[in-house]
Amino acid sequence: MVSAEISRATNAMKNLPRQKAALVFIFAVSFCTAAQAQYLDQIGVTLLRAMTTNVDGSGIRVAQPEANLDGNTNHPSAFEVNTNTASQLAGRFTYTSAAGTTNIFPNSVGNESGHAGGVAGYFYGLSGGVATNVAQVDNFDADYFIQAYTNAFGNLIVVLPAANINDPVVNQSFTFGSVSTNWQQAIDSAYDDYAAQYNTLFVSAACNADISAKVCPPGTSYNCISVGACLNGTVYNSLGPTIDNGRCKPDITAPADATSHSTPQVSGAAALLMQAALRGDGGGDTNSASDMRTTKALLLNGAIKPAGWTNSNSSPLDFRYGAGVLNVFNSYEQLAGGKNGCIISTNVLNGSPHPPIGDTGSIGVLSGWDFNTNSSGTNFDGVNHYYFNVTNNLPGANFTATATLVWNRQPGETNINNLDLFLFNTANSNLVACSTSLVDNVQHLWLPQLTQGRYDLQVLKNGGTNTVSDSETYALAFEFFSLPLNVAQAGTNIALSWPVYPTGFAVESTTNLSPPINWNTNPPSPVVTNNQNYILLNTTNAAQFFRLHRP
Repeated sequence: MVSAEISRATNAMKNLPRQKAALVFIFAVSFCTAAQAQYLDQIGVTLLRAMTTNVDGSGIRVAQPEANLDGNTNHPSAFEVNTNTASQLAGRFTYTSAAGTTNIFPNSVGNESGHAGGVAGYFYGLSGGVATNVAQVDNFDADYFIQAYTNAFGNLIVVLPAANINDPVVNQSFTFGSVSTNWQQAIDSAYDDYAAQYNTLFVSAACNADISAKVCPPGTSYNCISVGACLNGTVYNSLGPTIDNGRCKPDITAPADATSHSTPQVSGAAALLMQAALRGDGGGDTNSASDMRTTKALLLNGAIKPAGWTNSNSSPLDFRYGAGVLNVFNSYEQLAGGKNGCIISTNVLNGSPHPPIGDTGSIGVLSGWDFNTNSSGTNFDGVNHYYFNVTNNLPGANFTATATLVWNRQPGETNINNLDLFLFNTANSNLVACSTSLVDNVQHLWLPQLTQGRYDLQVLKNGGTNTVSDSETYALAFEFFSLPLNVAQAGTNIALSWPVYPTGFAVESTTNLSPPINWNTNPPSPVVTNNQNYILLNTTNAAQFFRLHRP
């Protein structure tokens, strides 16, 4: 893979009418390689294709703004995807810059960009892309798509398209580099307003680690999915928190050595989930299932935690990995679990305890989602209760629990409503875990060792006098699982099997359980049969022990 870091700065900021700000477009020139097929395996696309029918982005329009590579303003910008590079139908593309719009390539409104072609390959390219059958690609010159300048009064102005471009997924494999807090906030507000108004999911690079120490806009906006890159245990993206108020970004990572490569994988995954939602794979409420907040919650909740992942009550995501590494198969299975509303809603006085109440209803599945509202007032907080009976009737079996809450910063607002996520044990009303960030519009819980029992998962909207609105719409994704490894005799061989969902697990073996244990991490690849992973091994005279492990 050829990779080179390139940056371009516009003219220096001056207090002149419509003067361009000192914003830096940063990206990695990328070309499609054989590694893309491996990435499709790692992020769950290969398994999703094997287990479903035609989940390929059909019917979903997408946008791809691209920064000009050469910086030469004397001729049309180099921002365009060569349809042959992406092996896509030319009729699916429009190209737009200040010079005009066309659906013909080559054209007079811009020039070919190798970076754009590489991003397209990961996003929707037929040979290695995630969403290979998107309905339309609107390819923009980033300088036209977003304009940033200071006006005659020295005010910071950031402008996105004035009207809805009707693309629910927008991939942005560029950043503005390190900017001041004021510029970050201005850029964030422009993107958040547009996203909330038009239900548009911006999937934006977090910026590469060797360029900036901190995640950069537009990957800092509240309502976007900010994407990092990681490969073989190494992080290649800039780190959170944001410089304005310490928010958790990136939101998620994908396998690549540059954020230009990881971002389109997440964009493609978003297109897959939206397509599946609109065709009813998540149930009859397709508007809720395909909403940008639901898509974001499902993608984050399906992510796999790498070694060293960590968070806290006040910082819901890891500052390196976000929610973890993208796995669209897990996210799809949670979508397929269907919409599951809260069992009951209650109110408590502002800041008062809110233990479980004696309701006997339960959510009927342990993997699914909800799209709902919660309300509070000047004197009370609102609590939506989701009750789960977490058990598989196997003595001593523990569960892994993951829950993600997402809501938007509303149009025209500086602040966000304050929502929290709590998990209580109903047997003793003990608080098991909580996510209570005051600045993030994502809350996230991950408990890898949850004992069997009955639990109350709560979405709490804080009331008081500093709320943005009395009511807030949110998306919630949840997953509780205990994954058994079955070992059985198969003639003279040993048969190992375990459920295909959730994915990301591998069988490891050893002949001795005395510390230090040397686990063999190179077993045969499983065959998928009847929603089960299946491995057949030769028996040996030595003792053999097996475990399931997420690398």
